[in-house]
Amino acid sequence: MKVIALLSLLFLAGCSQDSAPTRTPEQVSLGFFHAIYVERDVNKAKQFVSDPMKEVLSHYYIASAVQRHVLNLSMTEVTMEIEEIDIDFFRKFTDDVTVIVKMQGLKGGRTWIDDRTIRLHKIGSKWEIIEVLPEKGNLN
Repeated sequence: MKVIALLSLLFLAGCSQDSAPTRTPEQVSLGFFHAIYVERDVNKAKQFVSDPMKEVLSHYYIASAVQRHVLNLSMTEVTMEIEEIDIDFFRKFTDDVTVIVKMQGLKGGRTWIDDRTIRLHKIGSKWEIIEVLPEKGNLN
């Protein structure tokens, strides 16, 4: 009888914990860009962003509009990788990071390589994208 009670207690304790695994800033960043550029699914991209960013994504509604107006980069056939992240060994002690994602694909039918910088904030154990930083080259 004690064994059944113990197993029941362990089962209930396991159910109360968050079942989603904790994502790293790199996974969140790549997941967001993959949802917008590869899957072209704005709703899927919303799981990686903060509430204010969700409102922005909802406003533009479709992935091509998010590419144009939020990310300033319309591309197809995109592959991506993490170019740079501004955290290191002390990752556990920081709540804000900046990630640069390098993307390769087609822009206007021609091969294009570009990057985008995003800022993430840690809320509890979850990383969320809170901002797409302006491009450094566009000072017009």
